[in-house]
Amino acid sequence: MSHHCHDEHDDHHHHHEGGAEHDHSDDITPAVQFSLYRHINFDEITTLNEQVHGSGQAIVKKTWAERLATEPEVVSDADEQLIINVPFTAQIKLHSVLLRTSPSPSAPRTLRLLANADIHDFGQAEDSAPTQEFELSQTSEIQELPVKRAKFNAVQRLCLFFPDNFSQGEEDETRISYIGFKGEWMTLGQAPKNIVYEAAARPTDHKVKGTADARGVGYNRQG
Repeated sequence: MSHHCHDEHDDHHHHHEGGAEHDHSDDITPAVQFSLYRHINFDEITTLNEQVHGSGQAIVKKTWAERLATEPEVVSDADEQLIINVPFTAQIKLHSVLLRTSPSPSAPRTLRLLANADIHDFGQAEDSAPTQEFELSQTSEIQELPVKRAKFNAVQRLCLFFPDNFSQGEEDETRISYIGFKGEWMTLGQAPKNIVYEAAARPTDHKVKGTADARGVGYNRQG
């Protein structure tokens, strides 16, 4: 595993303006360990009910360095529901989902994950029992949603179903600007491998809410 802080800073402990000392060791490493970015089959991502074709794929293709960019974003079309199907190029042991929305009523309220499900319509998604369900936060911070790993230890494709938003039925548009995944990958005959994302640390990347303390951002609905 590479320590990106060493690439950017000659000394781990250095002084900021005003003389305050800060340790950058946590700036980037916790957020990028175990990134599955290189093992997403981007060409096969499908999104149901997106206003702009390919926008669901585009937000998954954003790198960690691009996570705070407002564009591109996926916006729902006919109503507030969205489905994004993400296939992987290896067998995945999923640890968590990373998500960025907004503090507006168009932020998704619920996320249902369906592991290895081939979902083609919303009726099928509604009728399928989710592998895990999350209550999301209405925030522009990165939310990290830890999964129950025993239920996601052999994932080849993942369906993300967003059935509603925070508008209580008043807003038909649901908006999402970033989706990422953390976990381990395994190919036949090999042990699981941990992937370290290739992004470099930036001085502005301090401890991310939802990564360092996911309990205060994404809440796990039991059942």
